[in-house]
Amino acid sequence: MLIEERLKDLKEKINEKIPRGITVTQVEFEGPELVIYTDDPKRFADEADLIKILARDLRKRIVVRPTVLEDPEKASQDIKAVVPETAGISDIFFDPDTGEVLIEAEKPGVVIGKNGATLREITKHIGWTPKVVRTPPIESTTVKQIRQYLRSVNEERKQFLRTIGRRIHRDITPKDENGKDTPKKDQWVRVTMLGCCREVGRAAFLLTTPDSRILVDCGDKPDNSNGTPYLYLPEIHPLSSLDAVVLTHAHLDHCALVPLLYKYGYDGPVYSTPPTRDLSAMLQLDYLDVIHKEDRKVPYSSNEVKAYIKHSITLNYSSVTDIAPDIKLTFHNAGHILGSAIVHFHIGDGLYNIAFTGDFNYSRSRLFNPSISQFPRLEALFMESTYGGSNDFQPARSDAEIKLYETINAVLSRGGKVIIPAFAVGRSQEVMLALEEGMRLERIPKVKIYLDGMIREATAIHTTYPEYLNNDLRNQIFREGMNPFLADCFQQVDSPELREKVITGDPCVIITTSGMLNGGPVMEYLINLAQDAKNALVFVGYQAEGTQGRRIQKGWREVPMGRKGTITINLEIVTVDGFSGHSDRRQLMNFVGQVQPKPEKIFCIHGDENNTIDLASSIYKRYHIETHSPMNLETYRMI
Repeated sequence: MLIEERLKDLKEKINEKIPRGITVTQVEFEGPELVIYTDDPKRFADEADLIKILARDLRKRIVVRPTVLEDPEKASQDIKAVVPETAGISDIFFDPDTGEVLIEAEKPGVVIGKNGATLREITKHIGWTPKVVRTPPIESTTVKQIRQYLRSVNEERKQFLRTIGRRIHRDITPKDENGKDTPKKDQWVRVTMLGCCREVGRAAFLLTTPDSRILVDCGDKPDNSNGTPYLYLPEIHPLSSLDAVVLTHAHLDHCALVPLLYKYGYDGPVYSTPPTRDLSAMLQLDYLDVIHKEDRKVPYSSNEVKAYIKHSITLNYSSVTDIAPDIKLTFHNAGHILGSAIVHFHIGDGLYNIAFTGDFNYSRSRLFNPSISQFPRLEALFMESTYGGSNDFQPARSDAEIKLYETINAVLSRGGKVIIPAFAVGRSQEVMLALEEGMRLERIPKVKIYLDGMIREATAIHTTYPEYLNNDLRNQIFREGMNPFLADCFQQVDSPELREKVITGDPCVIITTSGMLNGGPVMEYLINLAQDAKNALVFVGYQAEGTQGRRIQKGWREVPMGRKGTITINLEIVTVDGFSGHSDRRQLMNFVGQVQPKPEKIFCIHGDENNTIDLASSIYKRYHIETHSPMNLETYRMI
């Protein structure tokens, strides 16, 4: 069936289901959504469950947009008249291309109202389709710039979404010369390993069927070894033939090279959660800046980062969405970093189901609830194995925090400084929360905690999306005077002059990027403070093979720094396990034991060679599930 015929058929079905008097002027696929244009948006708003009923019966994500829009100035006044002042509206933006009005408020729940009542009231008064976002408690430059940029490319995005929508819903059943369906093609599902197998980094997997091609992640190697995914394979070319790119989360070993795809011809969508989009863009721009400062070859420009943002489509957890003619995508909480997702693909009409965990944490942390382990259906599972070795057991988080407090007390008592290299996203916020509580409860001295690199900006994005945090932290953030990220002990290092004062000043704690010492401001602290035995370097996260962090952790006492020569390591080296956002060996095995339904096959990826092989073997022995430790460039046929 042609797209126009399908849309006509859908319009007829919609007209059969809606009450008399409501006029549907047009229906159109826009991205993964079916958009209903109507002269009667107020009538739609009156029918509270109508859109839910249509979505259920048509098995589509439904959006209603008005054909005729009220004047924005008058509509803005109407919104403020309907919404209580306690909502704290900070911005109202009208998008005439989509018929949507974006309402930014300190308390989105007040704008939404009980069971969406206030939103429906807004729609009745103005016709525009309201969408509500939270005013960040800590202003995020990244979020602000992304929202402004997306507003500036509204017209291009609308055309892009319509193109993608028609591509998603294209006809995949071959017809004979009389227009009748021909016998079904041979049905198969394949996954090609483009990186991240028997190694940590450059995550990239190609999921293919006879009708669709999906790329899962596109990251770099954390050891600066120019380890890009194997994107030159014929299976992935031309890039323009990819149906979609799906991101599990925003760490650079999973997202750094997504903009590179646009440089070489990709023009399709990138699906992620909203926090993953914002964090990825922030880290990609910082990634370019670090590479430029180190005189390495820059793989792409900020223009390609903008292209990624323009082509991004964000989905919340549990939202089932068509992304290709025969593939539905659902994101589930992975518990790793803000917005991290286990991505679940439902292929065909119940043909096959695959999940990629990305990085995940099967235990509760200060930031997040544990990853989910229940799926509607599951035949194959690709799971990380970072700590999959037989001896990779992490201590309890409480024990890790005690060790961190003890280290800080010892270093400060001797007049030294504590340097904590940490990922800007995830690990930094976990450590910040632990230190804030430690000072509040007087377990460590009240000294300045300096944040250097993208940590403050990443923290601001965390407060923009509190719905992705666990309940306890969410309540703290929005309880007046209790936001732990705004504690007086934290100070952002925002200039070379302040960094110099921190280096030469009083004893303190410094949380700085990068987490594996492969660039960034941590190198300045290391160069200036490493020779003084009073100081300490405290590792709180995984150090990949080949990174400076792993070398120092192993005991190197002379570390080459390129053009800056070699530095001598005299400061104390401390590793505090337990802060990791990854599951350890015990949690990985427990996860497999509790996954429902039990997969037929498990592929152990994202770990050193010994870890992936060991984990795969152990899973097979304990659970009698077919397991693999795949190698890069291998292709597995699932069915």
